Amino acid sequence: MGLKFLKIMRASINRPPTPDGDEDPQQELTLQEIINIKLIESGEKEKLKELLRERLIECGWRDEMKALCRAFTKNKGRNNVTVDELVHLITPKGRASVPDSVKAELLQRIRAFLVSAAI
Repeated sequence: MGLKFLKIMRASINRPPTPDGDEDPQQELTLQEIINIKLIESGEKEKLKELLRERLIECGWRDEMKALCRAFTKNKGRNNVTVDELVHLITPKGRASVPDSVKAELLQRIRAFLVSAAI
C-alpha cells in the first residue's frame, strides 16, 4: 500500500479532500494514523470494539455505568437531564473504572496485530 493511498485515507477519515496537486510535503502521517488506517482496513478495529463490549458486559462495568446514569437521572429528575450531562458525568468515571485485565487483553491483541501487519 503506497504512501499516497494512506494520505488519501487520512484525508477521508479526518477532513475533506484536498485538490490533486496541492499536497503539502510536510503533511506526513503519524504512526497512530497509520495504525488506525490498518486497523480499519483489516476489520480488526471492529473486532476489538466487539471484544471490548463483551468484556465490559462480562465484568459488570456496563451495569455499573447504567446504575450511575439511573441514579443521576433519578436525583435530578427525568425531564431535567440531558445526554450531554450524562456523558460529562459518566465519561471520566467510566474510563477510570475499566478493569486492568480488560485493558491488558486489548493491548495484547493490538500488539499481536501490529506484529502480524509488520508495522
